[in-house]
Amino acid sequence: MPKNSLRNKKDFDQVFKAGQSFYCPILGLKAFKNNLGYNRFGIMVGLKVSKKAVVRNKIKRQIREILRKNVVDGKSGYDFVVIILAKIIEKSRQEIEESFIKAYKSLRLV
Repeated sequence: MPKNSLRNKKDFDQVFKAGQSFYCPILGLKAFKNNLGYNRFGIMVGLKVSKKAVVRNKIKRQIREILRKNVVDGKSGYDFVVIILAKIIEKSRQEIEESFIKAYKSLRLV
């Protein structure tokens, strides 16, 4: 298990309860300060997005790549949860990346 993934229910609950959030039509981003010195990420893709696991996993891979490319420059020491909404299916990878960057910048973590 990589050190930068958010896996425990307790960690997800903490981000949802006390974290900052920003939502746009295709995704939501929640952030909460941790005391670890590095960022951790969790990606939530529900059955409402697609009933097919292949589609949900493809979206997760795209989001992980976007995270890898764009979050390097930001502040460290945060837990992030990316919530994927159903309208993401209609969007291109470029539009997904632009929405993520908009959400990330709106939380003032760059």
